[in-house]
Amino acid sequence: MVRRVVVALLVPVPWTPPGIDPGRWRAALAEDVVDLLATLDEVETAVAVTPEDRWLADEVVWPGTAVHEVPTPTVDAVLAALTGYDQAAVIAADAPDVPALTLGKLLRPLTSRPVAVAPVEGTGPGLLGLATRVPAPDWLPPVDLDTAVPGDVRSAAPQPGDVAVTAGWRRLRGPGDLATLDPAFEGWETTRALLSGRPA
Repeated sequence: MVRRVVVALLVPVPWTPPGIDPGRWRAALAEDVVDLLATLDEVETAVAVTPEDRWLADEVVWPGTAVHEVPTPTVDAVLAALTGYDQAAVIAADAPDVPALTLGKLLRPLTSRPVAVAPVEGTGPGLLGLATRVPAPDWLPPVDLDTAVPGDVRSAAPQPGDVAVTAGWRRLRGPGDLATLDPAFEGWETTRALLSGRPA
């Protein structure tokens, strides 16, 4: 049986809605992503943080969730910390309403391709996440989810078709992204409560 893991990378959040404490905002986003991962079938889940952000992991993880401390908040650093898996996906932790189906689509191409990436929808560069067979191919470059685009990964591959580009999703990195949140959409309960001023 294929052993898979999805890791939420708790990267720093560059923007916070006016009137909300940045620490609480970051924790709300991370908690909603971690809660979503707990609902996924046939995968193990984990979080990754730099040592200075260990407090955030301790605040949002479920009991028994693996926490990986990494020297830099990059995909390659997370992959280097993983052992015993056949496939791994690393996703950004500022997409609290990402559907589980979108994460499933990120892993699905690994049956026929070594790497898959999910772009960020909306403005600016960045990836929602990257999935790869483990161990990752030697040609996979260092990937920063905040700045990379699918073309960066494809250009490093022996053939562009080695990298599947799957369905994207928004990350909450600015006012324009916040405006796209759908109150009728399920999930993102902690973020929703914080934005509405209700106790989380």
